[in-house]
Amino acid sequence: REINNAVFECIFTGDLSDSFPSGDEDNTFTGNVNNEINGNWISAPTGSIHEARLKAKVKRRLRKNSSKDSGRGDSLSDNGDVVRSVVPPTSPKGKLLNRRSKMGKGRGLPKKGGAGGKGVWGSPGEVYGEDEVDVKDPNYDAEQENCVYETVVLPLDDETFEKTVTPIVQEYFEHGDANEVAELLAELNLGCMRGDVPMLAVSLALEAKASHRELTSRLLSELCGCVLTAGDVEASFHKLLKELPDLVLDTPGAPQMLGQFIARAVADNILPKSFIDGYKGRVDCEYARAALDRAAVLLRMSRWTGLRIDSLWGSGGGQRPVNQLIKEVNLLLKEFLLSGDTVEAERCLRELEVPHFHHEFVYEAVIMVLESKGDRTLQMILQLLKSLCASTVITVDQLRRGFERVYLDMADLSIDVPCAYSLLEQFVEQSFNAGVIDKKLRDLCPCR
Repeated sequence: REINNAVFECIFTGDLSDSFPSGDEDNTFTGNVNNEINGNWISAPTGSIHEARLKAKVKRRLRKNSSKDSGRGDSLSDNGDVVRSVVPPTSPKGKLLNRRSKMGKGRGLPKKGGAGGKGVWGSPGEVYGEDEVDVKDPNYDAEQENCVYETVVLPLDDETFEKTVTPIVQEYFEHGDANEVAELLAELNLGCMRGDVPMLAVSLALEAKASHRELTSRLLSELCGCVLTAGDVEASFHKLLKELPDLVLDTPGAPQMLGQFIARAVADNILPKSFIDGYKGRVDCEYARAALDRAAVLLRMSRWTGLRIDSLWGSGGGQRPVNQLIKEVNLLLKEFLLSGDTVEAERCLRELEVPHFHHEFVYEAVIMVLESKGDRTLQMILQLLKSLCASTVITVDQLRRGFERVYLDMADLSIDVPCAYSLLEQFVEQSFNAGVIDKKLRDLCPCR
């Protein structure tokens, strides 16, 4: 250090001769330099300087790699060799990747038996019981312990009642399931509007078909007792009699129809027999008087002549048995052959309300042509089919199915009518010329 200070003074002053000591001091400086190598003081002779340099180099290398291999346990042996121990790594990253238990216990299975972790509500199959109320809870209220909570449905007003119940009745006209209507009405809080349900149903049925009026009579009979009471039904018919002048504006035949509804309700025991007698001599409205007279006449006819009021409206559409539909189709065709009124035949076919059964009408019409063996019947049936196809009362699919059924039964028909094949070919050819059937259906006609 004294030599370094002297050198710096000579550099700044420019005088080097006066600054360095001579004689014994030179020997002292040389000895100090030789005894210090890389900051390590050694007392060995010059031969051991090389070993000291190697040790210092190895120490620098270990110090440089200490950040990468921390905790690896490297050490320096007496010979200068690096010795690596088998101590496991202790870096934080290694600890995070190690999923084994830190306690040194267990068999490596999932923690908590798989019932723990994010988004897990417990082990599979575990059933939780009800939480017990803690009396020491500061939010505990003894008065609310036995409370029962229920959903409150507000009662319907006039506007909401009509908007809610009308779609239910209209859907019932499509599916005909009275139990579903009862379930839907039970979910509503009808309140004081309960007696207006029969009134709304009958008002909608007056503007509908006969089959829908039959469904309405069945609906009133099904609802009375479970949803409605006899008093509700009676109050509804009282209101209907009062509103008949307004109903006649939309439905001119409303008095006669309402009389039939009253007679049917009395026959189904949902309306008392004294309902009609209570109005005797107290009716000023002519429409109400006509309705009550109609009901009284029907009830007397059922008592004296055995008229079945339960079939007053007739069976609607597909609810009738197949044999009954076939009989009605045959009667329709026979009446047409006698009258020749195409419009009346079309109206009667529409009133049957069986568009899916029109292929039977085509089948019976062609059979009549084959069995009649006359040109008059052939021309009249051809004219009727042409008119029905032009008005789309009979669809192309139903027409095709009817002719195909005749084609399949020709083997049996030819036994009773020997000339059936020739008559069929003649009728099919004229039907094709009139545009009733297409060329593909004409080519399918069988021949003997």
